[in-house]
Amino acid sequence: MSEPRWFKSSHSANNGSCVEVAFAGAGVLARDSKNPAAGHLRFPRTAWARLLRTTG
Repeated sequence: MSEPRWFKSSHSANNGSCVEVAFAGAGVLARDSKNPAAGHLRFPRTAWARLLRTTG
């Protein structure tokens, strides 16, 4: 399994409070860009899409 390709979310603030996301198989990973070693959360793609629709 290869390392996920992380990128900063377009929903992140410009003050350094950034969320990074990566697509991994049927899921989406999310982590704090200021502390990536702390781990990540995994969401099913359908749940991630629902989250973006409700916060957009």
